[in-house]
Amino acid sequence: MNNIVAIVGRPNVGKSTFFNRLIQRREAIVDSVSGVTRDRNYGKSEWNGKEFSVIDTGGYIKGSDDIFEAEIRKQVELAIDEADAIVFVVDVEEGITPMDDEVAKLLRKVKKPVILVVNKVDNAMREKDAVEFYNLGLGEYYTISGMSGSGTGELLDKLVEVLPEMPEVTEEVEPLPRFCVVGRPNAGKSSFINALIGEDRFVVTDIAGTTRDAIDTKYNRFGFEFNLVDTAGIRRKAKVKEDLEFYSVMRSVRAIEHSDVCLLVIDATRGFEGQDQSIFWLAEKNRKGVVILVNKWDLVEKDTMSTRDYERKIREELQPFTDVPILFISALTKQRLLKALETAVEVFENRKQRISTSKFNELMLPIIEATPPPALKGKYVKIKYCMQLPTPTPQFVFFANLPQYVKDPYKRFIENKLREQYNFSGVPIDIYFRQK
Repeated sequence: MNNIVAIVGRPNVGKSTFFNRLIQRREAIVDSVSGVTRDRNYGKSEWNGKEFSVIDTGGYIKGSDDIFEAEIRKQVELAIDEADAIVFVVDVEEGITPMDDEVAKLLRKVKKPVILVVNKVDNAMREKDAVEFYNLGLGEYYTISGMSGSGTGELLDKLVEVLPEMPEVTEEVEPLPRFCVVGRPNAGKSSFINALIGEDRFVVTDIAGTTRDAIDTKYNRFGFEFNLVDTAGIRRKAKVKEDLEFYSVMRSVRAIEHSDVCLLVIDATRGFEGQDQSIFWLAEKNRKGVVILVNKWDLVEKDTMSTRDYERKIREELQPFTDVPILFISALTKQRLLKALETAVEVFENRKQRISTSKFNELMLPIIEATPPPALKGKYVKIKYCMQLPTPTPQFVFFANLPQYVKDPYKRFIENKLREQYNFSGVPIDIYFRQK
């Protein structure tokens, strides 16, 4: 579970440049997800061992100059509501503007951590000009240059210092699994949940975006017990017309991060489109179990090859991670809904399975010996030992004399062999090669 940091400010102060600098600063940082918001608005960052999610609110202000102020107010209010810490970016070149004053007025009332960042400070003269921003009444400020990166280290030190400590999960009582229902708007997510629980708990309309929040429902029927989370649909930025909907996307991102298995609902009448793929890769990057549910299958004209052809097209788009369950369902006719639950539970069990080190070596070492890594520069890689790491998601380490010579194709070969021997369907796997 990560803290969320929201970057706010008026247009053209360099929020996106700063955001890109922030999420690309360390190798351990997960790349932002392309397609979920086209201008890279969501990413993960890590500093001094503390990981947090970053949301860039830039680009979500619409209209002409006369309504900017109202839109900024709405944007900041939503950020205050959702984020754990707020970074307020201003521009040293333009000084304090009326819109900056308006944002500062809101932030002075906030009880959450607020960090004032003066951007575009790339010389000593501008450092002096930045003193003006004390007038915003937010206390100390940090000067940075989003373009060159100067000053971001001190800023990040302060940011991780003020972020609240996330509660540790106690191991005495194992929490219920969390299954998150995700997908683009109007794919049938709420209809799917209503059909499962047997009542119209969630509003269902033909209007995309009816669901605004990620809503938890405890499910305890037919021998299954877990938390089922309905989320707002995630659509690409060009389609996001209002700030409220952007923060619905933010809540969906948070729901995915806090889930165990994501049930990706796609609309069979529209196919597996780019936005569906983006949501899939968002779940995969967060190392969540994934089940793909092709909804509205009752509305598709079918022949004897329809299911196979449809599934083949989806798997082509998912390469190289193709070991994912794909089910064809109908929330309206309740076709294969229980099968969807069974599969989600199976993926959850796959995700937490543990393989003993002795059995893992007995199985994998003969495979590696028969097909060793290719020699590179006349050097031969020898792998003598392997084990599963004690992590929440499946991670495996192979100890070799020259791990730096093991390339991605061989890692994929090892992963494929591992999947042939063990059932990790729907679960991303991490494979590492380390010096023995």
